[in-house]
Parts: sequence; C-alpha cells; structure tokens
Amino acid sequence: MARSWGLGSWALGDLLGTLFERRAAADVTASGKPLTTLCWALLSGQGEVSGMKCAAEVLMRYRQANTEDKAAFFRFLADDMDLDPAAVIAAAQAYADKADAGTMAALLDVAEPPRQELLRRLNQAPRGTADLVAMRVDLMEAIKAQPDLARVDLDFQHLFASWFNRGFLVLRRIGWESPANILEKIIAYEAVHEIHSWDDLRRRLEPPDRRCFAFFHPSMPDDPLIFVEVALTQGIPGAIGPLLAEDRHALTPSNVNTAVFYSISNCQAGLRGISFGNSLIKQVVDVLGREEPGLKTFVTLSPIPGLCRWMDTQRDAAQPLPDTAADAEALRRVAACYLLQAKASDGQPLDPVARFHLGNGAELHEIHAAADLSSKGQKQSHGAMVNYLYDPANVERNHEAFASKKTIAAARSVKALVVAAKDQK
Repeated sequence: MARSWGLGSWALGDLLGTLFERRAAADVTASGKPLTTLCWALLSGQGEVSGMKCAAEVLMRYRQANTEDKAAFFRFLADDMDLDPAAVIAAAQAYADKADAGTMAALLDVAEPPRQELLRRLNQAPRGTADLVAMRVDLMEAIKAQPDLARVDLDFQHLFASWFNRGFLVLRRIGWESPANILEKIIAYEAVHEIHSWDDLRRRLEPPDRRCFAFFHPSMPDDPLIFVEVALTQGIPGAIGPLLAEDRHALTPSNVNTAVFYSISNCQAGLRGISFGNSLIKQVVDVLGREEPGLKTFVTLSPIPGLCRWMDTQRDAAQPLPDTAADAEALRRVAACYLLQAKASDGQPLDPVARFHLGNGAELHEIHAAADLSSKGQKQSHGAMVNYLYDPANVERNHEAFASKKTIAAARSVKALVVAAKDQK
C-alpha cells in the first residue's frame, strides 16, 4: 500500500536533498561579521550561490544564539527592517495620481517591509524552511514580553500561508513499515490520545482496519505537518476505549462501513494559524472512499476540550446546572447547549474542536456520555465526546452556511437535547 503513495521517489528526493545539504553545510563557516550585517548583505547580494551560503550562516548563527540574542534579532527585524511610512504614503499618492504599471510597482516595492524579502532569502538555505518554522516558535514566545513584535509575526504568517499552500503539500500514508524517525514523531506529536508505547503505535497502524495519513512539505520531508488517525468500523462508535483496546479484534475491510477520524494532531507549533486540517480530512475521505468502496459513513469521535471550563463559568454566573457526574443524559444536554449555543466574541463556537469541524462543513451528529474514561477526558468534558459527520453530499453546503451565517448543521437528536435542557429549567 505504501508504494502507491510514491515513497520511492520521496526516498530518492530525500537522498539527493541530504547530499546537497551536507555539502552546503560543510561550506558554511562563521565570517565573524555581526548577524545584522549578514542580514543586510543577504538582502543586497545578487549571486544565488553566495546568497545561499550567507543565508545558511545567518540561520546557523541564529540557532547558536541564546534567548536574549534571539530577542535582539527580532527587535532588529521589527525596527530596522520595518516599512517606511512616508515612502508608502508618497508611493500611494503617486499611484492615486497616475495608476499605471510603474507607479504600481513602486508602491508594491515600498509597501512590503524588507524583512519579508529577508525571510524569502533565508528560505533558500538548506533546511531553511524548517529553520524558519522553528524561528517562529521563538518569535511567538518573544511576543509575550514585547507585544509589538506581533507585526513581525504577520510577515511570517503571510509567507507561510503561501509556502504551505495545499498545492505544495504531499499526502502520505503512515504505516508500521514507515521509517522509524517518522514513527517516532507520530508518537511525539500525538496530541489527542497519547501513544503509550511502540506496541500501542503498532495497534494504531498495522491492523487492516486502521489507517494514518499525514501531510508533508517537500522542504520538510521527514517532519509531518499534521496527521489523522482513522479507525474503520461497523457503525458509528460512541466511546474511544474500544477503538484503542489492546485486546480488540481487527475487522476485515469487507466488514466495515464507517471511517472514524479519532485523532487529528498538528505537529508544527511554528505553523500555528496555518490551516491544513480541512484539506487533510477531505482528501482522506476521497482516498478511503476509493480504496474501500464499502465505506458509506465518515465521522469523527472528537473530544470536547472546553466543556468543563465553560461549565465552571456558568456556575460562577449562578446558572443552574444539573449534576452531570450522576446523570449521563444531563451531561449530554449540557454538552449540546455548549456546542450549539456557547460563542466566542467573533460569533464562532466557543469550543475549538467544534469550530474546526463545523467550519469544515461537518454536522454535529451525536453526543456521548462516558465516552472517554481517561483522566484527560474527565478533566476536559467529564468524559463526553461527540461525533461530527462528514457527509460528502452536504459538506460544501454546510461550510457555506457556517461561513456566511455561522449556521451550525446539527442532527435533530442533538437539537432535541437543547430543547430538553430548556424544559428542565
């Protein structure tokens, strides 16, 4: 199965890339020049080879810097490589007076801060993309102490949105036979249901009723950007325990009719705000539908991470809440109210997982009590979980209604829980 994803060509590309990077890395030597001087030299240089070496040295020096020096580097980007407002105003006025290609080019030239071009040139260094993704992690930390550095982050976001466009991403199936370094990262990056051991990972990858898919970027071929774990089941499950049980019996593909997305994990903190999940789920639905024609239903089994926090705020507001620990149906009613009615300041659902799936065009299909008995599940939602249904026939319509009117697609049974909750008051 893995060969159908073109892993042979990836292996060749990885080999050639590694050889090139080792040669380039061997050529990098510390020039002794200040890091800021190197940055200006990189911006002014024209030669591709010399530019690549200069970019590699800048990134090498940055990696070796301490926290204080990194903060100073971001301060340099913010202040010394910022826009010139007066030049922008003058160029905008010139374009307003005479709108032609020349004045437009002049306006575009000054409307972009020099640091954006610097980041582009740094990206040409071997492993430059990965270094810049890691650099943004440092930047987001520095912003906590210096909030005005957020304008530098806007440049990172702008460039990453282009560099990590869906057209550049490669979908690969992760299997038990995948390289060990990839498998180690799947274990490390799993953010929903912890992978406790190699045996646990094997149970999620090797059986015929299990799948795992990840997006990779050609510049980061050994580091997944996001991955989804899938269970092929007979019917829609209402609890995570049976899906992950050590003693469960694997189903053959001929005996499954449902694909369950039970864990979706973003892997790169430096790509926060760059969305891949929508494309990943839709492409995996398409792949699974072609591979296993017997699959008729595509759902998630998702956590409700904000439920307990929200319930605490309602209690603080003197809102009467039932004893959900003793009444499973009461928990389902409260969860339905939270998912359908609790809103953030922008009108979006308060729960981040709900916001993600509903924004992708899924339907809020069913809520389950006692679905996650782990300590994490109890702490987040008193053990409640939810199914979001991805119906290929309705996904686009649901997405448009949510995007334009914030309309939440929900099954009648879920809406009935909200009505029942009102009747209890």
